[in-house]
Amino acid sequence: MTIFDNTLDADGALIVGAGLAGLFTALKLAPRPVTVLSPKPLGMGASSAWAQGGVAAAIGQGDSPRAHAQDTEMAGAGIVDHGTAEGVTAEAVARIEDLARWGTPFDRDDFGNFELGREAAHSANRIVKVEGDRAGWAIMQAIIAEVRRTPSIRVVEGITALSLARDNGRIVGVYCRRLGDRYSEPIYIRARATILAAGGLGGLYAVTTNPPGVRGHAMGMAARAGAIIADPEFVQFHPTAIATGADPAPLATEALRGEGAILLNDLGERFMPAIHPDAELAPRDIVARANFRQIQAGRRVFLDTRQVLGADILTRFPTVSKYCHDAGIDPVNDMIPVTPAAHFHMGGVKVDERGRSSLPGLWVCGEASCTGLHGANRLASNSLLEAVVFGARIAEDIGGLEPARSLAPFEGIEWNEAEGNKAEEVLRNTIAVQELRRIMGDLVGVERDEAGLKAALRQIAHLEATAEQVTSAFLNMTTSATLVAAAALRRTESRGGHFRLDFPEPSGDWEHHTEITLGEALAIRAGA
Repeated sequence: MTIFDNTLDADGALIVGAGLAGLFTALKLAPRPVTVLSPKPLGMGASSAWAQGGVAAAIGQGDSPRAHAQDTEMAGAGIVDHGTAEGVTAEAVARIEDLARWGTPFDRDDFGNFELGREAAHSANRIVKVEGDRAGWAIMQAIIAEVRRTPSIRVVEGITALSLARDNGRIVGVYCRRLGDRYSEPIYIRARATILAAGGLGGLYAVTTNPPGVRGHAMGMAARAGAIIADPEFVQFHPTAIATGADPAPLATEALRGEGAILLNDLGERFMPAIHPDAELAPRDIVARANFRQIQAGRRVFLDTRQVLGADILTRFPTVSKYCHDAGIDPVNDMIPVTPAAHFHMGGVKVDERGRSSLPGLWVCGEASCTGLHGANRLASNSLLEAVVFGARIAEDIGGLEPARSLAPFEGIEWNEAEGNKAEEVLRNTIAVQELRRIMGDLVGVERDEAGLKAALRQIAHLEATAEQVTSAFLNMTTSATLVAAAALRRTESRGGHFRLDFPEPSGDWEHHTEITLGEALAIRAGA
């Protein structure tokens, strides 16, 4: 199909985003036609490929979906949707079987049983993994290979979505631009069904474990189109990003603490046992705040794997070992310096049990969505599970739209490595983007208060008004930042990933999800 008048037709469903959520949905839609939009070649820009832990599933002897759901609800600090937790955990085994059938080389013992790991707040070993800490990468490689073999899936690389297209209140496609092309007219891609699966917002923060392109664009697009947003204030900070100064920060997987690694400060003091009965395996928000407070007090924090792993870390956790080696750290003999980093967004576009948003024609999947599964604090390794469960549900919900057929490629759109890398560097080094990330890290981070949140909202508004070039991409970022800060200001309590210094305890009045629109967030911002 050639470009004519800057309008293209998806000839079926359109998926924005090519991480696990988007690609899994595409495969589940096969053989019905689907077009997948990806800014970079498949596997290069998605958070899914960076996931180290694995997929949580009650697949071991003595475990059960109900126990998994109970752990999910406990970690979620009182606002996990019970029905969602029970439904997702019940579907976990079937989705693991899908991934295995498509070639994911999950770790197995000599009898073919899954080797299961444990992570924080899980009551059983139920993390299905690959080579210790390579699950995300391995799953994505298998999924990508299957996508490439599927003729009903058209993958368009080198294109980025800017905004959703509406007609009579319905989402009818997206406006896009070739990566690196800031001056031509946007391309409009029509679709009967649009699935937004373009990731979270960790890159809005100065210190993050997320890929550079994951900066709230998905939630920002949906909010600007009028979608209801749920729980945007709940941002999960991973306690143990490796403190190398790299951007993004490499991750030291929670599975290391599952193996018995401990946290120490630079005085050699182990501080977690005095904070929580589960010590280093306490819920992530508690460990992240403990590390944050050590650093705020002038201490450095280290993850010590030497006693429990020693030289085994090199073979059992090759990804972490490589990160350490690249930073000049010897994890066999040295402790690993760590710091909290923005990692996962529990909030997002509000969806129902089928993945439908409040806007007709728009489904949302993966970290861009808020399904109610995570509540105020995600249970470790539930994110990949959520992506595949809701990917399958969305595919079933929209599967009858089109007959089975293969698709021809779009002409004139392709990945250009030099242009793509240049575009990312330009965005990363833009003064307004750097300032936005500083604001979020300093004022809307691990710990918050009224004065800081109001200052953040005023500064975000000032950035929008004075930035040299206010593009759709930048507006998507500031929109998401505004939603997080406004909802955090409105929630006058502490719960899970949202901690207010001026309201340090949870409140029964707030034992529910947040629902907010961009208009409501802008009104809060105007009053700050």
